[in-house]
Amino acid sequence: MTPELIGLLGFVALLVLLAVRVPVGIAMLAVSTGGYAYIVAPDAALARLGSDAFTGATTYSLSVIPLFVFMGLLLAQAQLGKDLYALLDAMLWRLRGGLAIGTIGASAIFGSVSGSAVASASTMSVVAIPEMRRYRYDDGLAAACTAVGGTLGALIPPSAVLVLYGILTEEPIGQILIGGIIPGVMTALILMATAWLVVWRRPHLAPEVTRNRDGASPLRLISRVWAVPVIFGLSMGGLYFGVFTPTEAGAVGAALALLFGLVSRRLSWSAFWQATSQTALVSAVIFLVVIASQMYGFFLSVTRIPRNLGEFVQNLNIAPFLIIALIFAIYFVLGALMDEIAILVIMTPMMYPIVIELGYNGVWFGVVSIMMLLSGLLTPPVGLIVYVVSNISRIPVNRVFVAVTPFWLALIVAVALAVAFPGIVTVLPELMR
Repeated sequence: MTPELIGLLGFVALLVLLAVRVPVGIAMLAVSTGGYAYIVAPDAALARLGSDAFTGATTYSLSVIPLFVFMGLLLAQAQLGKDLYALLDAMLWRLRGGLAIGTIGASAIFGSVSGSAVASASTMSVVAIPEMRRYRYDDGLAAACTAVGGTLGALIPPSAVLVLYGILTEEPIGQILIGGIIPGVMTALILMATAWLVVWRRPHLAPEVTRNRDGASPLRLISRVWAVPVIFGLSMGGLYFGVFTPTEAGAVGAALALLFGLVSRRLSWSAFWQATSQTALVSAVIFLVVIASQMYGFFLSVTRIPRNLGEFVQNLNIAPFLIIALIFAIYFVLGALMDEIAILVIMTPMMYPIVIELGYNGVWFGVVSIMMLLSGLLTPPVGLIVYVVSNISRIPVNRVFVAVTPFWLALIVAVALAVAFPGIVTVLPELMR
């Protein structure tokens, strides 16, 4: 068999393994090691596996991941998500559908310090859905707002997925993180506007504003969430102005999160231990994926598939933007079948060289790819975030999928804007150079 055929069979085998729920890191290691052994030699494959595991785990750029994960988990344990939600409720409660809009806004703000879509959706599901039920919001709307708000944690820095893209492509991680700021804010505003439009068109989904709010005032609540602008401003601001490297920015953010938990007396010893153990678990999974993706990249290189794809694309007599549209269409289809990390580590080694060869910006491609993958978090049959919210809230998953449809369309609009106007992504990273 030719190397190209081995590569194609390996890709099919990888999809089959993922379909039967084999963890993505294990599946990629099995396929790449077996394929490399067949094409080159078994001893070479085992030697490559050992060297990749060591060099991958000791890569300095990987150290940023556990630091940002630790920061987000510390703040989640400190109940910051609850205070953010209360603040948005205090500001928007006079507006019909204000809790729905506030849920998305609070998720976006929490995403700016959590760095994880699942963590953001899980936190806001516990906080927001019971409150929205108490004021007679439709269950589907409550779950949909929580789910789409949670996806923003994968886009707004410090996003672990953005960091992973930078590691896979060797694009500057600092520029990739900064590149997610404007698209993240834009997407959050579009989703909040969508929530308002949904309630405006279907007012029965949200109650009339008849309640007298008896909670804390917005000014008092702001004093409880000072950690968000301080931590985000110091870590991302220091990164933007060149004061910190990405790893140093993560260290500053984690230290400030720990300080906030201690000063506010919200972080018990058990909560600290839980955040630490979860950080180790999440980081280990991501490290395994990175090591597996490096091995998979070597396997693809010996199959010559990326080079052949590049030559094929160059010989196509069509406009480059149509090729980009085709790539994102592939991402969209895969998003309905696999989680975003699996798609990222499988497709990036093949698609990134093509995009660069076409003359597109690597930072732009990374941010827009992740924006495209956000829709996959809401698309059946996988729709990871939908299942997370449904499981926590006990709202039927089919009802959540139906309710999330307008927001899914809003995400597509946000992607289209970022594709049509690349400066939305690149303006801040270019100012860093």
